[in-house]
Parts: sequence; structure tokens; C-alpha cells
Amino acid sequence: MTKIEKVLYTAKTHTTGGREGASRSSDGHLDIKLSRPGAPGDGTNPEQLFAAGWSACFEGAMGVAARKLNVSLPADVAIDAEVDLGATEEGGFQLRARLNISVPGVERDVAQAIIDAADQICPYSKATRGNIDVTITLV
Repeated sequence: MTKIEKVLYTAKTHTTGGREGASRSSDGHLDIKLSRPGAPGDGTNPEQLFAAGWSACFEGAMGVAARKLNVSLPADVAIDAEVDLGATEEGGFQLRARLNISVPGVERDVAQAIIDAADQICPYSKATRGNIDVTITLV
């Protein structure tokens, strides 16, 4: 496992009530109600938050990868992230994820090279690699 040499940022949240509670960040920028997936109400769920966080981070990693390849990413790059919460045969739970990535105006082989490099850069990709089923697709 690679160790962190220098901490760049620490996210701090306070959560109460689990999936039917609330979560607030220490800086006040995040203050959300939580609800179970598919349940009525106005809260979000951890799977949605994970999908949003991973896709945002991955797009940032694509920017790093593109700069290394001397390619300009278009402003309308988009990532549709899907995170499944499923039950296992053992009675537990598991995640599965798909990132569907659109890179308009960039040649397909160049876009794929950027995505492949971003997958090696993105900390979320590193954290999930070998732990959950992940599919990353250039659409």
C-alpha cells in the first residue's frame, strides 16, 4: 500500500442517524439530510454521494492526465456515475459501479488514453480497484 507523504486536505463530517439521519461538514459547506435508497423523502443516500464524489474526482484526474498528454479537455466533458448497492449470497452488502464518460470533440483513442491514465491517478479508483466491480466506459 502506498503511504501518504503529505496530507493535502482532510474532509471532516459529523453524521447522526445513519441512513435516515443527517450529515454536516466541519466547514458548513455540506449540510444534508440522509435517506435510504428509494425511500420517500428529500434526503440523499451514501451511494449518491459516492457517485458524485468519485465522478468529480475522476474528471479532475482526467484534467491532470490530459495536461500530461498535452491535450485540452473540452468544457463539456461529462461523467454519468452509477453505484449499485446489492446483497451478497453471504447475507452482506456490496457495491458495484459504472462510470460512463463523454469526451466530445476528442479523438476516441486519445480520450481512451486520458481515461486510462485518469483511472491510475484518481484516488477513488485506487481505493476501489480490486475491492468492487467497476466498469469504466467511453461513450
